[in-house]
Amino acid sequence: MNPIKILVAEDDASLRQGLVDLLEDEGYQALAAADGETALHLYAEQHPNLLLLDVMMPGRSGFEVCRKVRQGDSVTPIILLTAKGEEIDKVVGLELGADDYITKPFGLHELRARIKVQLRRMSKACPQSIPDPFRFGAALIERNQMQGSLQGNSFRLSVRELKLLEMFYLHAGEVLSRDTLLNHAWGINYQGTTRTLDQHIVQLRRKVEECPDQPRVIQTAHGIGYRYAGADQNRWALPNPSSPIKGR
Repeated sequence: MNPIKILVAEDDASLRQGLVDLLEDEGYQALAAADGETALHLYAEQHPNLLLLDVMMPGRSGFEVCRKVRQGDSVTPIILLTAKGEEIDKVVGLELGADDYITKPFGLHELRARIKVQLRRMSKACPQSIPDPFRFGAALIERNQMQGSLQGNSFRLSVRELKLLEMFYLHAGEVLSRDTLLNHAWGINYQGTTRTLDQHIVQLRRKVEECPDQPRVIQTAHGIGYRYAGADQNRWALPNPSSPIKGR
């Protein structure tokens, strides 16, 4: 079995080497980068399973690397390392698509735990089992292009929207709680409200539903969350062909 690859992008040489030693002791294959450009090169060449990105790096910052990766990859976990404690930095990182953040100085036990949580989340989701493109109701979703189409109309997808669609696809027919969806798309440390999720669902319905005001593909489970009816179920509410069709 191939070892799990973790990319460490950190400009502080001693901290970078310490992280590499820690990861290798844990059985991971560590890829080290001293700046953002090198990190992007290693990412494209080695396809790591997880990224540890220092926010403040020469050249491209961790934020910029995160943004660049997320332009074509909504799956690989990204953990930001920051020496700053301001809430705005954490919010910016999460909005750019990072899955988690950890503030320096941090304990090694905490870092180990954060890494394992993200790898476990990715393993459970098994995004590799999602074809590209894939059908979501009547819409066609192109993961690598982060776009979709419905009835001949194309639309773009944000990182969060694509993560939500993937989660729904993998759990077709299941009711997913709001917390489950928030944790998957925004990360376990997201401090926002479920209103953010609801707003994203509204936007998604406008893109993937044939009739967004009467959604049949992404259904609301009142008081719990949402459910993807699945491509083979999204016509369940249509009347029997032999019955008279009433106006909606």
